[in-house]
Amino acid sequence: MPAVPLSVVIITFNEEANIGRCLAALGDVADDVVVVDSGSADRTVAICQEHSARVVHHPFEGYVQQKNFATAQARHDYVLQLDADEVLTDELRAEIRQIKADWRAAGYTLPRLTNYCGHWVRHGGWYPDRKLRLYDRRLGSWQGHLLHERYELTPGQLVQPMRHDLLHYSYHSIEQHVAQFNRFSSIGAEELAARGKRAATWQLWLKPVWKFVHMYFLRLGMLDGFAGLSIAYLSACSVFVKYAKLRVINQQDAARS
Repeated sequence: MPAVPLSVVIITFNEEANIGRCLAALGDVADDVVVVDSGSADRTVAICQEHSARVVHHPFEGYVQQKNFATAQARHDYVLQLDADEVLTDELRAEIRQIKADWRAAGYTLPRLTNYCGHWVRHGGWYPDRKLRLYDRRLGSWQGHLLHERYELTPGQLVQPMRHDLLHYSYHSIEQHVAQFNRFSSIGAEELAARGKRAATWQLWLKPVWKFVHMYFLRLGMLDGFAGLSIAYLSACSVFVKYAKLRVINQQDAARS
């Protein structure tokens, strides 16, 4: 049986710092590479073209919608979805080649190893952080709300785990982490408000504390040193800020009614 053809799909917006590394690491596993860009103002598109990737321009409508659109642009039904800040290792490429030669499941989950400010994080709930990224697009779709999108297969489909890590270069500085959690906390608050949720006082106090305790102590984030402390503390701050923003939205809605 010949190897199945594989499309790699990536969504981008101002990813010039990451996309070249991502594309260069694909090696020979991709039979088709499509990048869906939502209006980058930097060199993202030019870098993609330098790596002979096919670029499709599409306005950003949300992560779920964008990833479903990108998956639909693939020339082949077998798809590997990557983020621009992710990188295949030699071992992972070899494992993907083996799967292409003998594709048996509807989808495959990849363990993701994250680099935080130069440190590879293996605790605090950040590893193995399995993601279903290799899939037959005929058997599922991207689902979720404004954040935390995920690929869901139709019920009863076989999912198999992969062994080798997908490298994820997340935050290169504390400033970048803070800026990201400020943006994501706004999206998270809007998502909760759209679902009719309200921010209680106890949530402002207890949810951030539980987040820190869970990540730093129960999930052993302390073993990652400064990176583990920063991740746990800023994650707790992000929870507080999300519910504080939700509280403001609730108050504004009440004032308008």
